[in-house]
Amino acid sequence: MPPHVSIVTDSTAYLSPQALTRHAISLVPLTVVIDDEAFEEGTDISAPAVARALQRRRPVTTSRPSPAEFTAAYEAAAASGAQAIVSLHLSADFSGTYDAATVAAKEAPVPVRVVDTGMVAMALGFTVLAAAEAAEAGGSPDDVVAAAERRAAATSAFFYVDTLDYLRRGGRIGAAQALFGSALAVKPLLRLADGRIELLEKVRTASKAVTRLEEIVVERAAAGAGTGGEGGGRVDLAVHHLAAGERAAALAERLRSRVPGLGELVVSEVGAVIGAHAGPGLLGVVVAPR
Repeated sequence: MPPHVSIVTDSTAYLSPQALTRHAISLVPLTVVIDDEAFEEGTDISAPAVARALQRRRPVTTSRPSPAEFTAAYEAAAASGAQAIVSLHLSADFSGTYDAATVAAKEAPVPVRVVDTGMVAMALGFTVLAAAEAAEAGGSPDDVVAAAERRAAATSAFFYVDTLDYLRRGGRIGAAQALFGSALAVKPLLRLADGRIELLEKVRTASKAVTRLEEIVVERAAAGAGTGGEGGGRVDLAVHHLAAGERAAALAERLRSRVPGLGELVVSEVGAVIGAHAGPGLLGVVVAPR
């Protein structure tokens, strides 16, 4: 009989408390530092607080969890009966979280598979849910990792930001790309590719950028649904924002009517860590075929 597999992830997956509880997923938080004060993401600080700090030009940085925090999570999972753990995290190009988990895995009381999903936000969240469902179905660690990797490979993330300056400051996009995106006051559309942020298109105005973002998502969702697969052509979407709730809600409603085979549609403000790097005005969509 396959071993009982527990799932661990980090706070940038932006899964709801209900989803974490329902699937018994353990969460290890990243840290946001404003001025010299550290806050745990998801408990000590909100994304709107980060947005206000950025707007006031206060210094905002982020840091990974320590290996000791992962050790505690792995020990707790083992104490609860886990015979193996699959630990799924945001792209290693964004954070040292994967490295910290890897260090802790070497000393864990049960075998731990640490996975760099190359994802972030609900692109990571949907990947984690696929892993949890495979574990609940009695899958082995290999089965669980394979389910996560399949979902991650099929998932796309596209987003609009008012400015690339926050991504440049945090080192998440190169200075040359930031300059390109800022030239002639264009509005940048970006995508997540191979665990990195890439400029996708440049659009003249914010309204045109949001319209183009919608078109890209509809096209990608149609392509993903057409592949069929275990999910029967269903596609899950997540609309993320930072300090742009009305714009996100309006986009979600348009997508609800335009995406055939729509499964789950999540609308949420990003957490403090992603907010710190993307800045106020972020609008993003995750497309995750099942």
